[in-house]
Amino acid sequence: MKTKKYFLTSLFTLAMFLLMLPMQAFAADSIGADVPTPTGWYALLTILPLIVILVLLFMKVDMIAAGLVGGVMAMIIGGISLTEANQAFLDSIPGMLSITVPIINSAVAMAVFKSGGYTSALTLVRRGIKGRVEIFAAFIVLLQAAATYMSGIGGGSAMVIAPLAMAALGAIPEVIAAMSIVSAVSFTTSPASLESGIVSKLSGIPVADYVAEMRLFTLGFVILGIAIAFWGAKRRKALFVGEESSEFAGMNNKQLFKMTIPAIFLLGSVILGPIINKAISYSLFTPLVYTMLTVFLIFLCTKFTLNKSLEAMVDGSTYILTRLFSVGIFLAFINMIGQTGAFAAISNVASQAPTAIVVPVAVLAGILVGIPAGAYVGSILTLVLPIAVTLGFSPVAFGFVAMGVGLGSQLSFVNITMQALSSGFQIPILQVVKGNAKWVGLSMAILLVLSLIFG
Repeated sequence: MKTKKYFLTSLFTLAMFLLMLPMQAFAADSIGADVPTPTGWYALLTILPLIVILVLLFMKVDMIAAGLVGGVMAMIIGGISLTEANQAFLDSIPGMLSITVPIINSAVAMAVFKSGGYTSALTLVRRGIKGRVEIFAAFIVLLQAAATYMSGIGGGSAMVIAPLAMAALGAIPEVIAAMSIVSAVSFTTSPASLESGIVSKLSGIPVADYVAEMRLFTLGFVILGIAIAFWGAKRRKALFVGEESSEFAGMNNKQLFKMTIPAIFLLGSVILGPIINKAISYSLFTPLVYTMLTVFLIFLCTKFTLNKSLEAMVDGSTYILTRLFSVGIFLAFINMIGQTGAFAAISNVASQAPTAIVVPVAVLAGILVGIPAGAYVGSILTLVLPIAVTLGFSPVAFGFVAMGVGLGSQLSFVNITMQALSSGFQIPILQVVKGNAKWVGLSMAILLVLSLIFG
């Protein structure tokens, strides 16, 4: 541990020292300008900072520290001046923070979480299924998918839902694996997620268009997850192992349903809103409208006061805002690497492959990187997606690559969703990984086939 600490300290000190050195501009007038595709040994040299970043991420180094090291290497290789680097830094952060719709959706979904909307839904379903545990298991997975899709945060959803599932059913491997699968496909295609924001920012595809293109594929994997959980609970002859939450045990069904109304409304607005807007040729379900109405419904239908409802929404923005800020810093370093021509060099090699397998290969690369570095799904996307941009991928192909990284992260020991599932189900994370291997692996195989057909 001390050796690693000294190594990282030395690396960081060297990077900061090199930043102080005067450097001559090499290629273009600005970091974002087009650069020629490098060839020969120089092409290999431009890729080296990416390799170093990946190695550091695999070592569980913070993504900003890893990005700094790679960025400084890119400055030296490409002759990028400190002035240009500083401009890239200042441009990248506000660029990421300008992804407003995901921020708003995530914030209001977290307010629904805090008000108890999801816990009341689980309690209500448990009462209504009359002992059919497999139906309850399926609903847990559906709720995990819906909550993640609305909030864009798989780990945050699992932190709430996993303990409830554990209290009711115990640790059923198929349920845990199914929750992982639906989390991965939901947070990588959610209108409220960091990942969708990154896809939109790098590809130039509006978030709404990207989400619409991926919705059927997301639904397909959610149905697969529900089927896995249903089959697992039925096969194991699972039984309810705990009583209802004491907070909700004294409520009747009408009171419980009332508490779920904000969650139902928000989910309906996010999924059906664009369809309704198109049908009536009027933008009725806008972020402003459904945000204010959801907060007002939380006030009307739960114990939260209006002030507390609004505070919960504002507090709910903290998670995504801090991560957008971090990724904005990381992206500045990635842009420096891009200025050297690294992504153009990689895409030049990739373009030599048969067209039919370019997208599956990119998806496989995302999966393989996502497994060891799953704590940084957003940062991995900033490494992988620029190559897809240069290859002219379609919105669906971008989505498949993002899903690949997401599914890979569900076999990662450092992923926050995995950690939340380990904590919530009270089992070692190694057990979660082993239980996921079969079913997440199946989902990866299906994704590769879909990318071959539709990519």
